[in-house]
Amino acid sequence: MPNTDLQTARTNRLAQLRAAMAAGGIDAVIVPSSDPHLSEYLPGHWKGREWLSDFTGSVGTFIATADFAGVWTDGRYWTQAEAELAGSEIALMKIPGAASMLHVDWLAANLAVGQTVAVDARVLGLAGARLLETALKAKGVVLRTDVDVLDQVWTGRPSLPLDAVFEHLPPFATVSRADKLAATRAAMEAHGAGFHFISTLDDIAWLFNLRGADVSFNPVFLAHALIGRADATLFVGEGKVPEDVRARLEADGVHLAPYANAVHALESLPDGATLLVDPRRITAGMRAAVPFGVSVVEAINPTTFAKSKKLESEAVNVRATMEQDGAALCEFFAALEPLLADAQRQPINEVDIDTRITAARARRPNFISASFSTIAGFNSNGAIMHYRAVPEGCAVIEGDGLLLIDSGGQYLGGTTDITRVIPVGTPSEAQKRDYTLVLKGLINLSATRFPRGTRAPMLDAIARAPIWAHGIDYGHGTGHGVGYFLNVHEGPQTISPAVPPDPHTAMETGMITSIEPGIYRPGRWGIRIENLVLNEVAESTEFGEYLAFETLTLCPIDTRCLDKSLLRADEIAWLNDYHATVRARLSPHVEGAAFEWLMLRTEAI
Repeated sequence: MPNTDLQTARTNRLAQLRAAMAAGGIDAVIVPSSDPHLSEYLPGHWKGREWLSDFTGSVGTFIATADFAGVWTDGRYWTQAEAELAGSEIALMKIPGAASMLHVDWLAANLAVGQTVAVDARVLGLAGARLLETALKAKGVVLRTDVDVLDQVWTGRPSLPLDAVFEHLPPFATVSRADKLAATRAAMEAHGAGFHFISTLDDIAWLFNLRGADVSFNPVFLAHALIGRADATLFVGEGKVPEDVRARLEADGVHLAPYANAVHALESLPDGATLLVDPRRITAGMRAAVPFGVSVVEAINPTTFAKSKKLESEAVNVRATMEQDGAALCEFFAALEPLLADAQRQPINEVDIDTRITAARARRPNFISASFSTIAGFNSNGAIMHYRAVPEGCAVIEGDGLLLIDSGGQYLGGTTDITRVIPVGTPSEAQKRDYTLVLKGLINLSATRFPRGTRAPMLDAIARAPIWAHGIDYGHGTGHGVGYFLNVHEGPQTISPAVPPDPHTAMETGMITSIEPGIYRPGRWGIRIENLVLNEVAESTEFGEYLAFETLTLCPIDTRCLDKSLLRADEIAWLNDYHATVRARLSPHVEGAAFEWLMLRTEAI
C-alpha cells in the first residue's frame, strides 16, 4: 500500500519550493547531490535532493519548474528510484551510460529565452557549472548561482556535524604530515603556485593525517585547506579539533580557522599571487571568491595522485587488514550457512545480514566502522545494484535462490570492499551459468598484465568480454579506486566505460582498485563478485614496464554456484590458486566452526 503520509509530505515540500521560486522570479531550480566539498556521501545538512524527492540513492540531480519535477540518475539506481518516486509527480529521468549531464540538455531544450535557472554555487562543481553556463547562455537562459532556494523552504534542516577530529597515527600512518606537506609544496612549486586550495575531504584527511566521522562510512571531516609556501590553514568547525591535536598541527605550521572563513581567505589573497586549484574538485562558489588579481593554475590536486599510490609500508598494513577482514567473513559465513540450511530456524531477513556481518567485523582489531551501507539482496533484490534493505520492506531469506552480499569495513590499516554470492537451497542452472560468467570476468581482468600508465577505463572490456560473449552486459563500472582508511570510492583511476580514458586515470604502481563484474536480471536475481587488487610491477621489457594485479581480498568464492563446464583449465587453476592463498593466509586467524568452513570452501575443484 502506498504511504499516503509520505506522499502528502512530499507534495507539500514541492509546493513550498515552487512558491519560493515564484516569489524570487525563478523558473527552474537545480538541486544536485552535492555539498561544498563535492562529496559522494553527504552529511544530512546537504541532502536536499533526498529531502525534496525521497530518492535516497547517492547519485542524482533534482530539477523543478512550475509544472515539472524530475530526478536524473544512472542505471545503478533506476529500480530503486522507480520504487522511491512511486506515487509522486516526480519523474525518473534515466541517464544512459556516460551521459551524466543530460539534465543540462533538458533545461536548454525546455526553458525559453529570458527564463531563469537557479542553483546554489556553493554546492555546484566548477566543471559542471561551466557546462551549465555555456549551454544555457546559448539558449538565452539566465543562470543564477547566488541563491539557495532550498534553504528558504527546508524547515528542520540538519545542522553541521560536531564530531571530533582525530589523528591517524603510526604504525598505520606511515608518512608524516610534514613530509606530505613538503611534497605538496614541491608540486605547487612545479606549477609556479604560491598557494593551493583544497576542498575535497579525502584529500584533506590524507594530507594532514587526520580523520573524522562527519560523513557516514567515510572517516573524514568537514574542512577546507589553504596551503602556502611556509604554512597552511585548516578551516574546520570550532571545537572539533582537540587541543593536543591542535598543538601538534601548529608545530607543523598548520593553523586552524573557523570553517566559514574559507571563502574570506580566498577573497583576501594578495594581488599577483598564483593559486593552484583542481577544477574537478572545487565548487563554482569557491572559485568565484578568488580575486581577479590572482593568477589561477588549474590542475589535479597533487594529493589526489599521491594518496592513490599506496606505499609498500601502507600495502603491508592493507594486507594485514585483509586477513582480519577475511577472518571476520569466515566467522560470519560459518554461522550463517547452517542457519539458512535449517528449515526449523527463525526467519533471517536481509537486515539481519547487515547486523551480523558488521558485528563480525567489529570483533576484529583496529575496526572503526563499515565502509558503506551493506547491500544484502536475496533473489530479485540482488538485481538492484545499490539495494539497501530496510526493516519495513526487506526480504526473508528462504526457499531457493541467490543471496548477494556487498560489504566492507574501515580499519586503521585500510579500507575493504567485497562482494560474494552464496546459494540458498538449490540454485538453478541459469543462475549457475550467470554466476560462472561473472567469475570468468573477474578472473579475466585479475590475470591481466598491462603497460604502466594504461588508462584505467581501457581495462573495462577485459572483464566484460566473457559476459559479452553470451550477449549479456551490466550497467555499472567494473572497478573503482579505494582509499587507505579513507573513502571506499577514490580516484583518479576508475575502470569504467562511463569515464573517458584521460591522463588522470593512468594506472600506476600502488593503486588499489576493485574488480566487480556482474549480471542482473530484474525481478529474478543479481550476481556480482568483487575483489580488491593492488597494482604491482610484473616485468620490464623493451616495450616498457608492465603492471599486474595482486589480489588483496581474502575470502572464498563459493563454488557451489559454478557450472564447471564453462571454465577453462587456466581459469580453474586461477581459482584453485586463489583458494590456496586464502586458506594459507586466513587459517592462522580463525578456529572452530570458522576454520572448518574455511577448509571446506577453499577445497580445490
